[in-house]
Amino acid sequence: MAICAGIWIDHKKAIIVSLDKEHSRVLRMDSHVERHVRVKGGSRTPSPYGPQDVVSEKKRDERYKRQLREYYRGVIHAIRHARKVFIFGPGQAKIELEEEMQKKPGMWDKIAGIEPADKMTDAQIVAKVRKFYRAKHDQ
Repeated sequence: MAICAGIWIDHKKAIIVSLDKEHSRVLRMDSHVERHVRVKGGSRTPSPYGPQDVVSEKKRDERYKRQLREYYRGVIHAIRHARKVFIFGPGQAKIELEEEMQKKPGMWDKIAGIEPADKMTDAQIVAKVRKFYRAKHDQ
């Protein structure tokens, strides 16, 4: 059982680091979220040179949001046994993951911290997670 976890996350992938007393384990999860999804439906216009497929932007946005929620739920499932979770990364994904964790009973209490971070290598991510928990332990 992992004692602590750290997640570097953006909309494309999540790097999950699980730490116990002696070891660290790194898990990579790709989101498979399509930003420009093609939605079935729509209609042809009567104009011969007009758009061939008219689909509402709302349908596209809803599908994108649904795919993101499924991605975040997969990440939450991967860290369900951790006692504490440190979330970091660029953009809004870390905030969206926090919001999704608040919906799950007992998960919101596990959040140890949230920080912005740029793109990093796996080794840099592991080092940042170790440093975060070492600093928390020293306080």
